[in-house]
Amino acid sequence: MTSAITLCFGHSVGMHRRLIHASFDCPLWLERLCVYLGTLVGMAGPYGMVRLHDFRDWAQRQAACHAYSRHAAGFWRDAWWQLHCTLALKHPPVFRLEPRLADDRFYAFVERTWMWQQLPWAMLFFAIGSWSWLVWGICVRVAVCVTGHWLIGHYSHRKGGQTWVIEGVAAQGYNVGIAGLISMGESWHNNHHAYPGSAKLGLLPGQIDLGWWLIKAFEATGLASNIKTPDNLGPRPGSRRVDGLRDADAVAGA
Repeated sequence: MTSAITLCFGHSVGMHRRLIHASFDCPLWLERLCVYLGTLVGMAGPYGMVRLHDFRDWAQRQAACHAYSRHAAGFWRDAWWQLHCTLALKHPPVFRLEPRLADDRFYAFVERTWMWQQLPWAMLFFAIGSWSWLVWGICVRVAVCVTGHWLIGHYSHRKGGQTWVIEGVAAQGYNVGIAGLISMGESWHNNHHAYPGSAKLGLLPGQIDLGWWLIKAFEATGLASNIKTPDNLGPRPGSRRVDGLRDADAVAGA
């Protein structure tokens, strides 16, 4: 349960679709709550997640990039690189947080203390259920979520279904259908490469996207607005349908 909450509310909706891509609007308190839950996944604080995503996105949009940024190494080497290493470039791109985030005291605090944010929950779980709750609620959860995030990234940049191809870029995205449910929709990565600003990642009929369902629940309760989807987004430059259909057909019936 804690894994599902932190991954869906936190990483997929809060960190990725709201904070990084601004694919929908919501009250600041809700954004902060979801981003905080995303921090509990155990990968980085809010600034760190934006920095990691923007660097990888910049690298993948180049005509060529290091194998680290496109998951092109073998399984075990990519696991070592992604889970234990950092790629340092001689001439990296300049990273600048938007003022809205850089000036936010809450996000600045969570960024400084993100590793320590597990501690109050560890104490709570220990008080409720002793060591078993602490181990499963913190240690196992973080290990599974972080490793699972890498696995989705690894396979969704190597093989799977494709509806779109992006011309002239170093990395293509692929849809990993078997992980659609447990990834909260994040494994529909070919769709995301084609429409990175879309709040909806499961674009085709049958593509389960729990993150999208959560955003629609927010909308139904008046907590989400200005939701971006392929219906109101322009196509990404260089994108091409590989099945010969029109983009409008991709979301028909979804």
